[in-house]
Amino acid sequence: MKTELTERTRSSKLWRDIKRHKAIYLLLVIPMTYFFLFKYIPIWNGQIAFRNFMPRKGVLGSPWVGLANFTEFFESFYFWELLRNTVMYSVGKLLISVPLSIILAVFIYECRRPHLRRIVQTLTYLPHFLSWVIMYGILLVLLAPGDGLLNDIIKFFGGKRLDFLTNVNAFPWVVLFSDAWKEMGWGAIIFIAALMAIDPTLFEAAMVEGANSWQRVRYITLPSIRPVIIMVVLLRLGTILSGGFNQLYMLYSPSVFSVGDIIDTWVFRGLQEGKFALATAVGMFKGVMGLILIVVSNRLTKRASGSSLY
Repeated sequence: MKTELTERTRSSKLWRDIKRHKAIYLLLVIPMTYFFLFKYIPIWNGQIAFRNFMPRKGVLGSPWVGLANFTEFFESFYFWELLRNTVMYSVGKLLISVPLSIILAVFIYECRRPHLRRIVQTLTYLPHFLSWVIMYGILLVLLAPGDGLLNDIIKFFGGKRLDFLTNVNAFPWVVLFSDAWKEMGWGAIIFIAALMAIDPTLFEAAMVEGANSWQRVRYITLPSIRPVIIMVVLLRLGTILSGGFNQLYMLYSPSVFSVGDIIDTWVFRGLQEGKFALATAVGMFKGVMGLILIVVSNRLTKRASGSSLY
């Protein structure tokens, strides 16, 4: 009897809280509807990965083939090349973009000129809001082999012009640094927010003790935002098999498929060719591997530093 009364009391309190904060709960309707329609309902169609899917027969009418689609992908000529390229770009972007975002955030935070700080913030944030279609046009102006700005500089110093977008050696670097250029400013926002939360008295005490700017950054700033850095890295690890479809699809061409083709672009071509079951199997493989990576990395980080995502 006492247990029933306790449950009723909790239920009554829950409904009172919902009524009191109904405006906040109403705001959740739109994002929850989006996730339900476009994230959870499509899970039902994930079984296509285990079927020889035929659109005219539908999901349930298509014959069950078990792991045949996964086996076809794992045994394909492109599997290791796609996996290598995808991991290369994901890890490369992580190793380049995150440190650059941290450095930019520290520079902005340490800047004592408000006007300069606002100008730098605006210029570094702006590329994030440009689509990769526009970024591709900008990169063409900068990297074109005939009259590109970078090639003009190389030619001025006696070098040989290079077609960066069709050269297998140069293309990966174009991908990595163009992504860093586009996302560095946006990625710095979360680190700036973390820096603003640091107790100013820590810096004042360090200055009294004679610590210079570099020592304050090394012994106060970076250790203080370490939990945020760990969180960002963990979130990025969960998407380690997503090399950046929009960017690669705009920049690559058949001449650089050996270093530019990733799992997502291969899946897209599979969908264009009507290989829905195979593309679904590859997408499921990506999701499972991403889940495993983020769980394992979260546990290892929690053991090593005490900080984790959950």
